[in-house]
Parts: sequence; structure tokens; C-alpha cells
Amino acid sequence: MAIIDFFDRGWRINPEGAAYIQGGRPYSFDEVGRLSCRIARALQAAGFGRGGKGAVWAGNDVTAWTCTLGLWRANMAWIPVGARNAPDENRHVLDAFDCDVLFFQKAFEAPIAALRPQLAKIKLYVCIDGEAEGAVSLAAWVEGHADTDLGIVVDLDDVVAISPTGGTTGLPKGVMNTHRSIQTFVAHFMISCSYGALDRPVNLAAAPMTHTSGLLSLPCSARGGTVVIITKPDPALLLEAIPQHRVTEFFLPPTVIYRLLDIPALNKKVDFSSLKYFLYGAAPMSVDKLKRAIEVFGPVMMGGYGQTEAPGAISYLPPDQHLDAGALAGDERLSSVGRPNPLIRVEILDDDNRVLSRGETGEICVCGDLVMKGYYKDPAKTSETIVDGWLHTGDVGHLDADGYLHITDRKKDMIISGGFNVYPSEVEQVIWAHPAVRDCAVIGVPDEQWGEAVKAVVEPNAGQSVGAEELIALCKERLGSVKAPKTVDFVAALPRSAVGKVLKKDLRAEYWRATERRI
Repeated sequence: MAIIDFFDRGWRINPEGAAYIQGGRPYSFDEVGRLSCRIARALQAAGFGRGGKGAVWAGNDVTAWTCTLGLWRANMAWIPVGARNAPDENRHVLDAFDCDVLFFQKAFEAPIAALRPQLAKIKLYVCIDGEAEGAVSLAAWVEGHADTDLGIVVDLDDVVAISPTGGTTGLPKGVMNTHRSIQTFVAHFMISCSYGALDRPVNLAAAPMTHTSGLLSLPCSARGGTVVIITKPDPALLLEAIPQHRVTEFFLPPTVIYRLLDIPALNKKVDFSSLKYFLYGAAPMSVDKLKRAIEVFGPVMMGGYGQTEAPGAISYLPPDQHLDAGALAGDERLSSVGRPNPLIRVEILDDDNRVLSRGETGEICVCGDLVMKGYYKDPAKTSETIVDGWLHTGDVGHLDADGYLHITDRKKDMIISGGFNVYPSEVEQVIWAHPAVRDCAVIGVPDEQWGEAVKAVVEPNAGQSVGAEELIALCKERLGSVKAPKTVDFVAALPRSAVGKVLKKDLRAEYWRATERRI
């Protein structure tokens, strides 16, 4: 299927139903579908189509998302740009990925105007919600264009998204995903998150739609369901929307879930009974906090593992697999990211690309239609990452005896201290278990004796405190002295990307720079 076919499936089965709700205002499938057709026809009339690239610089917004649907309907590639990113980061993405058309909200007119001299490749600017200098308004631009589909025949290997990598290890690369890879993601989600034939899911887009929430809205749309769009990262709006709209599914990164769990007696204040799937992912989650989330939200938690290079669906840990005979499953399973999904192969490979046995640790590698086409204009990095059809994820892990996948850490984050390998996530799980700890990051820092020493950087819960010695002793008791941090630093807030990932490279850089200054 073409990526737009998922929206169109919902349009066919529920034309007058609410495809989206924003600020209490419903937008029917027919309304959104017709506008996306007019946008696609306007793009075609302007000379854009297959091979063209368009971006939408906006917050979570129905019209902004409709522009993305219009790009897909014209068989163009969507370039996601984060509204919370620094303008220069978006400038790099737009320029490096050869953006042709930029749709934007008027709220971003000033930073875009400042960057325009450096964005010579952009041929057309469209302001989606008003008038802006040097841009055409969306309403005027689509006027006179038919509101019917173009009927474009696509190749499943046509690129539909050029997505920046997370940016945690340097300038983002452009990941090219296709109709085929997104189709596989949607299929995996619909297999794992089942509904009755006549059910209409309600998806809450609380996280940025330029990241996980956008793609996660597609299976809901395909079922004729409703996507409720939260326009700003406000926990109060999120918690209000769940009972108001009888939300059945939504995604949040662990850092936001931790903040919700800090709210006293949350499950007595908010009715979560409509939830079927509360997805978490994008970063490791504390097992102890996961157990607490199941207590608060019910048996609805759903873990997931994916990468931009294999979007959203390498493996899932559905709600029922968090349980064992009606009780909470053991920590071994809860610390996993579930079993690999059915339409791909997942193996653990060693440095010589040999398949390792169950329980052995190596690099997690993925083969199948979920895998990206490659990195935009970077064949060398593509051939380094995809070898003989296998995507080398850069994640280290193992498959256990029951087939559950465990991520030990990022290959680049592994600490080698005195010749021993220390995986930060293992240490982080222990520190997360302390009730005074909200979040933490474990990194390697320079050490004259050990080469690298294990350091924990801890973000305490508001109003609570814990000593470094206590956390070090806890880790020694659980993991032994080699893996225990040698030092602990406390910070008010860990550095994070726009989607909530802790930027370990930023943490490491400061400590390594300090060493360089001393030399």
C-alpha cells in the first residue's frame, strides 16, 4: 500500500466521522481528505511530485498534518522538522535534505525569515494559517484546485520520508523510508494492537507528530478512528483529554511518564478505563517505574523498540506479556523490549557478522521490508550500516531463551573500564529503582588508572535527596564493584533532545573537555 492509502481506508469506511479533534473541534475524514487532495493538486500544478521534498514546520496541528498527507498524496517525500528544535538545526535539515517546499505556521515566520538567505533550495513557502511575507497563504494557494485524488500510481520503494536521526551523536543523517517500510510498520502495529472489526480507536497525539506520534496516528486512521491532537506539551491537557475523548491508545517517552507518576493519587483523579494500549519507548524505561505505571494506568502498558532506520516496529511487548498467569511478569521480561515482530528477521551478530546463540550478547541486526532504503546522499554510511541486507542498529543486546529481545546499550555508549565492558543501561536500572531518583544517565569519563571510569549523573525527584555514597553502595550490592559508579553528580535536569532522549554525548563532552583543558 501507498502511505496515503492508510488514511484513505479510514476515509472510505467512515467519511463523516471525526478523523481528528483539536481544541474540541472535530475534523471529518471527508474535510481533511478533500483538503489533502487540493494540496496535492496544487503541488502537482507547481511542478512537484515524485522525487520532490517538502517539509512542515509547525507544532501539533490538524492543518499541518493535512499538509503532510498532501505531500504523500503527491508522492513526495516528507522532511519532518521539529517545532522545538533550535532554528539552526532545522536549517541544516532543510538544506542538507534539499527541501523544495516549506509549509509553516505563522508563529515560526520570524526564524524562517532569518534563515531564508541560507535556504536557497526552497522554491515555495506556504503559510498554513495566515499571511506571511514571501509566502503564499494555504487558502489562496489551493483555491480552484479539485478536491479529488490524483490517482498517482506509486512504486513501493519510492521515498516518502527523509527523517533526521535523533541527533544524539552529531549532525543528523537523513533516513530514507519508503511506502514499503512504513507499510510494514503499520502492519506490525495493527497486528499487535488488535481491535474488533467495528471498533473505532481513539489515538491521542500528545508527543510531537514530527516524531513518533505522527506515524502512530496512521493505524488509527486506517481503522476509521479519531486522532485527538494536543497542541502543546501540557500534562494537564493530556490527562483531561483521556477521559473526555475516551482515548484508547497513545504514546509517551519514559521521561514524561515519570513526571505523570509523580502526581499523587493520579489514578483516583483521572479515569483511565478507556485505555487499551499505553505505548512507551524511544528510550529505556526503569523496570520499577514500569511496575508503578501498571499499577496507576492498569494492564495497558505496551513497550516497543524501533529506530528511524526501522521505524517504530522492530519488536513489541504487548500488555498481556507484561503479565504472567495474571501477576506481573518477572524483571527479566519487563526489562525486555518484547519479541521481534513477524514480518522481519532479527538476529544478534558478532563483529564478524556471525549469528550468535540465544543469550549471547552482540549487535542487534534487522532484515526485511521494515528497513530503510538508506541514508540520503550518503552511500558510504548506507553500505556501512546495511550489510548483505542486514541493518546494523548500533544497539547491543541479546535474545533470551523465550525469544524476548533485550537491549543492553548503544554500542557507542559501552564503557570499557580496566578492560571490563560495562553497559550503562544495566547500572541505570539499579539507580532508577531508588525512590529519590527521577532519572539518571551513566557515562564513561576519563580516568588515569582505569582508562574510563563509570559515572552516574542523577536527576533527583523534586523535594527529595540522596547521597552519592548511598547510590554507589546500592550498585555495588546489586552489580559488584566493577560496574558500580566511581562518582555521582547531581543535576536539576539532564540534557535532552526535543523528543526526550538524554543527550549522553553532551554529558560526556563536558567531562572529556575538562580533561583536555588540564593537559
